[in-house]
Amino acid sequence: MSSTAITSTNNQPKTAKEVIAANVQNLIEQLEAGQSDALTAYLNAMSRFHNYSFGNILEIARQKSNATRVAGFWKWKELGRNVKKGEKGIRILAPIIGVRRKKDEEAEKDITKQNTAVLVGFRSAYVFDVSQTEGAELPELREISGDVGENRDRLIAFIEQRGIELVFTERIAPALGMSYGGRIAILPGQSKAEEFSTLVHELAHEMLHKAERRTATTKVVRETEAEAIAFVIGKAVGLETRSASADYIHLYHGNASLLAESLEVIQQTSAVILAALQPPTAAEATMADAELAKVA
Repeated sequence: MSSTAITSTNNQPKTAKEVIAANVQNLIEQLEAGQSDALTAYLNAMSRFHNYSFGNILEIARQKSNATRVAGFWKWKELGRNVKKGEKGIRILAPIIGVRRKKDEEAEKDITKQNTAVLVGFRSAYVFDVSQTEGAELPELREISGDVGENRDRLIAFIEQRGIELVFTERIAPALGMSYGGRIAILPGQSKAEEFSTLVHELAHEMLHKAERRTATTKVVRETEAEAIAFVIGKAVGLETRSASADYIHLYHGNASLLAESLEVIQQTSAVILAALQPPTAAEATMADAELAKVA
């Protein structure tokens, strides 16, 4: 396992500045290429899931608090999955739509005005969470892999040094991570590579998107900047990100030109994080060992 934060070969840039510039350019090229096949498949699958009312969202959460993706029995069939035997459905309310017939002079002239769809009432319907089904895998948006080595511990230490509280909680599901202003929450159970990328993303929000700058930027800009920094750092430590970051930015309607406008802040923030991931020098390591010996 390498102890060096920056990974490189003879054909790749070696200084932190070169690594950051090359990785930003790589991401710009991916954004200019448009949506990846993985993102297209993901969006096609997600388009089949219903947008539930606030009342039904509360009902789903009350009956199955860990639900992430829910759909009806036949909708899961369409997606190549079957509800597991013995699973109990989540009860929601589905609207009953009727037709009101108009009989007036105007309606007689225009057939499109003769019948009007109206809400008659509600009926009970049942949906199932993805965890209650089995079958074909649903397309996933992110596909980050690789060995983060000691960089995870260094990143967490850097987060704590900045006075940011870090918690791991399932309450934020299905989000992988959230930033609250001085507090980062991470969903447990992610792969080490995915978790590292999520940590960098949320740390970028903490470093860039507080107070005045948060109100001065749009959500699209904030998500583009945070994910671009996660991409740069991930690539720098040797993670295989493929199209994951570009796909994420596309989901928020970000693009290459928007990223270019934030280029300076992305490069500066990436440099700060990357510096924090560098292994300690021999002198620093000796001092740390000496301090440890005092309390041992």
